[in-house]
Order: sequence, then structure tokens, then C-alpha cells
Amino acid sequence: MRLADFILENREPILIEWEAFARTCAPASGSMDIAALRDHASEMLTVIAKDLATPQGDRAQAEKSKGNAPEEVVRTAATRHGADRAESGFTTDQMVSEYRALRASVIRLWAKSQGKATPDDLEDLTRFNEAIDQALAESIMRYTQDLDNSKEMFLAILGHDLRTPLGAVMMSSEFMLETGELVEPHLELAKRISRSAVRMNQMVGALLDFTRSRLGGGIPIGRASMNMGKAVHDVVGELCAIYPSRSIDVDARGSLDGEWDCERIMQVLTNLIGNALEHGAADTGVTVGVHGDTDKVTVEIHNRGAAIPPEQLKGLFNPMKKSESGAVGGSGPTGNLGLGLYIAERIVHAHKGQIVVESSEEDGTRFTVHLPRRGSSTRVESAARGV
Repeated sequence: MRLADFILENREPILIEWEAFARTCAPASGSMDIAALRDHASEMLTVIAKDLATPQGDRAQAEKSKGNAPEEVVRTAATRHGADRAESGFTTDQMVSEYRALRASVIRLWAKSQGKATPDDLEDLTRFNEAIDQALAESIMRYTQDLDNSKEMFLAILGHDLRTPLGAVMMSSEFMLETGELVEPHLELAKRISRSAVRMNQMVGALLDFTRSRLGGGIPIGRASMNMGKAVHDVVGELCAIYPSRSIDVDARGSLDGEWDCERIMQVLTNLIGNALEHGAADTGVTVGVHGDTDKVTVEIHNRGAAIPPEQLKGLFNPMKKSESGAVGGSGPTGNLGLGLYIAERIVHAHKGQIVVESSEEDGTRFTVHLPRRGSSTRVESAARGV
């Protein structure tokens, strides 16, 4: 009996073994009924049997062996299975194990009924394995997409909901400080609460920007007339208060007026200059050069210290990147989950600009930001996943 016919005639024994294995995938399977455990297995068996009975050319065989679905397939039983398993709480390993169990069950039951193998059996077996691999690839693709979206939606909701209690802490601490009635040690404690709340609010803002860009909403910008030199001096003044022992030299030349989103540009400057202070040598200063030409304004932030390893430069703007110690995020007063450089790059990109990084032991580290003076209001669309 050809394998396609065997699958259709022995669907129930195969599904019973599938169900028995799915029940072992605890804890997700604990509350699932038989229909849920079998999920789309029956439909997938029908698709596989139909595929085995259909003549196949060399190109189709090559694509299938790589796990590539036909272009016209949009939502197959395998993709629905992946979506449902993600929703049910199955791990990737458990879902992959389901396919391994299905493969083993079909081959074992079929081999037991066949006895001696024929050349046709070997061809059927090859095509069956290719079909399973294709279905598995479709399920994993949909599973990971849904899981990533769920994680990012969770982060967005969490960040949004944290804003309310943080706002209450900030307003309360500011009110206590403004009364002028506090004495030590309560005055210093209130100042610490206020500074910490501000930092937490900045971290939540970075988290919301990250999830907005990843979920497709983009980071919105609204252009208005501003002076880049003034923005740089304002940011430097704020950072000098945070790093009183460090020096920041500003050299502003030329025409520095343009149309940018002032709040977002100051966010970029804070991230880049703060990054230079955190990672630069403690006994050296940071220089910020600002100059304008006909079409654009350029900002250069330079610091001395350990160079960025060449292998890390390419992925420097990746979100949630790890430091050399293995930790995620920055460690200084402006550290924010490691999202600072990613968000800075996205904001500059939204302004149709560019960030260039150069780093060496001899010359130090230099971040150069090129920003066109004008452009339409826009938003940066989400970057490809994994950037």
C-alpha cells in the first residue's frame, strides 16, 4: 500500500498516538480536551497524503526539502497549528517534538504493515519527510511571529500602565521639595526619590518607543524650527549636573537652525553624550562639535577610553544588546535597558539622517550624526525583527 493511502485509511490510529504524545507536553496540555490536543493534525495528514499522491518536479522537491511552502499558501493547517500552540503555551521544543512524534508514528505503523520495502516505498518515505519538514517550518514561523508580537504587546501595555503610578511619585516628590519645609535627612531622601522617578520615567519612555517601533507604529516626529546649538547646550547643562566631575566641551559653528523634532533630537543627544560619559575614560572629557553647511547640520560626540571591538560595531544599534559582562543595558545614570542607541538611530533615521560610528584605541570613539535641515513630518517604520 502506498503511503498516501495508508495515511488516509489509518488516520485514527495515527491521531491517537499524536494525542497521547501531546498530553505529555505539560503544563500547557493539562486543561486541553481531545479536539484541542489533536488540533489541526487531521487536516495536516490530509494535506500530506494529497501531496504524496501528486506528481512532483525537481524544483518543487528542492523547495520542499528546504521547508519552503508554495507561494500561494497563505494560512495552512500547519500555520494555524503554530498559532494555536503559541496561544496555548506550548514551548518551541514541545511543538517540534509533536512533529517528531508524528513522523515516527506514521513511519512505524506503515513499516509494520508493509513488511519488505520497495523502491516506491523509499520515494514515498522521502517525500513524506519533506512534507513534514515543510509543515514544521510553517508552524515554527507562525509560532515565533505570534510569540514575538505577544511579548512586545506585553511590554507596550506594561510601559503604558507604569506611567500612572510613576507620575504620582514624581508629582508627590516635586511637591514635597517645592514646599521648602523638609530638613535633612528627609530632604536628601526626597531628592533621591525625585531623581529615581525621573530616571524610571525615561526608561519607560524608551520601552514604549521600542515597542512602538517594533509593532509597526513607528516613532512619530513633528518638525518645527529650532536651533541645534541651543539644544546641544541645554542637554550638556543637564548632563553636567548628573556628572559633576566630568567636563564636556562644546564647539558650535556656522548656521545651526533647521526643522527637527526638538524633544526627539534632545533625546538623541542625551543618549549619545550620556553614552560617551558612561563608557569614556573617567579622567578625560567629552567633546561635542556642532557645525552646519548648506543642506545639513552635523553633530560629533567624541570620547577617549576603551575602543569598541570591531565585531561589535556592526550590531551597535541592535536593541537589548549585551555588554561584555553579559548584562543587558547601560550601567550609568542614563542607562535604559540598552535601548538608548537603538532609539537614537531610529529617531535620526526618521529625520532622514544618519549616524556613523568610528572607534579605535588611538583616536577614541566618535559618533557622528548627519541631519538634513528640513523634511516632511514623518515616522520611522518598524525595523526588521532582530535588528
